[in-house]
Amino acid sequence: MRRVVKWSAIVLAIVVLGAVALLGVSWAVTGKAMSRTYAVKDPPLRVDANAEALQRGKHLFDTRGCGDCHGPQGAGRVLLDDPALARIVPSNLTRSLRDPAYTDDALAAAIRHGVRPDGTPLLIMPSGEFADLDDRDVAALVAYMRALPASDNDPGTSTVRPLGRVLYTLGKLPLLPAETIDHTPRTRVAPAEAVTPEYGRYIAQSCTGCHGASLVGGIVVIPGKPASANLTPHDSALGQWSEADFLQLMHTGKRPDGTAVDPLMPWPAYNNMSETELRALWAYLRTVPPVQGAPVKR
Repeated sequence: MRRVVKWSAIVLAIVVLGAVALLGVSWAVTGKAMSRTYAVKDPPLRVDANAEALQRGKHLFDTRGCGDCHGPQGAGRVLLDDPALARIVPSNLTRSLRDPAYTDDALAAAIRHGVRPDGTPLLIMPSGEFADLDDRDVAALVAYMRALPASDNDPGTSTVRPLGRVLYTLGKLPLLPAETIDHTPRTRVAPAEAVTPEYGRYIAQSCTGCHGASLVGGIVVIPGKPASANLTPHDSALGQWSEADFLQLMHTGKRPDGTAVDPLMPWPAYNNMSETELRALWAYLRTVPPVQGAPVKR
């Protein structure tokens, strides 16, 4: 009996020491990653706050998920507060806009590169979805953001907690999108707005944060939530949908069989897209090579 107790204590001590060591390593790894700086040298923006630009900026804000995270008026909110994982708080944009450090180009860097004015990475900012956003679109978005009514709402700050640090270290939690973005300076120009696969591919940038660059899905965006669906055409699901089925989902959040998609799917934002945008997106999805992965529920 004593031998059993002794060995049980040794095993428990090893497990505890291992957990402490993993947490220590994870703390050091995440600390180093969050303090790294990235140089952004894109061509300067030309921001014009005319009526057309403001209208376009509002459209992008409402359809690309900005309001979903930062709130419909950009005043910030708590997106996730898990005691073990993290507290994720998209900031009050109207307060950031009053910070002199956030010049137009610094705002563009936050949007497309996921970095603060000092070059350190933003947490969970889905900049991979905006990395190739057209220069004129980014300028319009910045113009609209600067027109948002000022709010003193203080939702607090983001904090990565022990489990979040461990999962990041193990490659299971994409905390810092700036790590995987192409920071090469370049001019970005969108294809002509039309129902074409080319324009649809431009729109599909908004899908890559959850469904991956290849749109094959299988990504767990928030631990405990279902993995994202495979959007590539294949015989078992999406390949059998019609354009009308797809538009129904984007307008109502309902699949062809009437079942609702997970609330994590931001269809209310995509519902604000124009029919040209949505039909172009569908046209593009029909051209993506089929890849077997996590299937779309029918």
